[in-house]
Amino acid sequence: MHFADSLTNAIQQKSPVCVGLDPALDKLPEGISRDAKGLLDFSTGIIDAVKDIAACVKPQMAYYEVLGWEGMRAFWETCAYAKLQGLLVIADGKRNDIGSTCDAYAEAYLQKDSPIDALTVSPYLGSDGIKPFIERCKNNEKGIFVLVKTSNLSSGELQDLPTGDETVHEHMAQLVASWGADALGPSSHYSSVGAVVGATYPEELKYLRSLMPNTPILIPGFGAQGGTAADVKVGFVNGNGAIVNSSRGIIFASKGKDWKEAAAKAAEKMKGELGSVLK
Repeated sequence: MHFADSLTNAIQQKSPVCVGLDPALDKLPEGISRDAKGLLDFSTGIIDAVKDIAACVKPQMAYYEVLGWEGMRAFWETCAYAKLQGLLVIADGKRNDIGSTCDAYAEAYLQKDSPIDALTVSPYLGSDGIKPFIERCKNNEKGIFVLVKTSNLSSGELQDLPTGDETVHEHMAQLVASWGADALGPSSHYSSVGAVVGATYPEELKYLRSLMPNTPILIPGFGAQGGTAADVKVGFVNGNGAIVNSSRGIIFASKGKDWKEAAAKAAEKMKGELGSVLK
């Protein structure tokens, strides 16, 4: 199924909650080992806790890569497990390059039989650093989320720079919309080429949604970074077209033995908060 159609179905059946899997070793709860096995145990435990609440999970690759090949094995096993549990999987790797290297990145993560449904990508090498990913999206029913306006405080150092009558992030949004214009899902009418726009910039999110009417938006920055349900409402169209990510606020809701139960409660609370503004 087309990625955006799958995403829309998951949002409608469960919620627009995306749970970020950021298993920092120094924050793992009681009883979890600080090694690759611990990463896998923690990640699969969180997946079990949220699988009936969230539309998707977003493993942050850096926390797996830090443990070398064993960590990357845990990453791939985490992705495969999430798929088995009925979740969409967004790999947060922010990949980008040009030429054959970019093509290799696209093939590595978005090949047909990969458990990864979508990948975050950086667009700042231009369209030739994006096209190989888009080709895989079209051919393999995958998706990408392109960085447009990120949630971090210093994002404006580049993304808010004026370029004539618009800013860099506004121009980037228009590029993303054009890149995905011929990759719309037959039922959702959203593109397989999505955008990343932070909850911490609600005014920008509102305007960027108007520039990208058919673009699914991944909205990080909810909860621990300060974004609220009211902030992210403007990223949705009739309750669809966006997913909202929370990482620390869910996966580290407790560091005690009740960490799974606490994660489920935090995800359910987030679902309720989003539901209250998206009625």
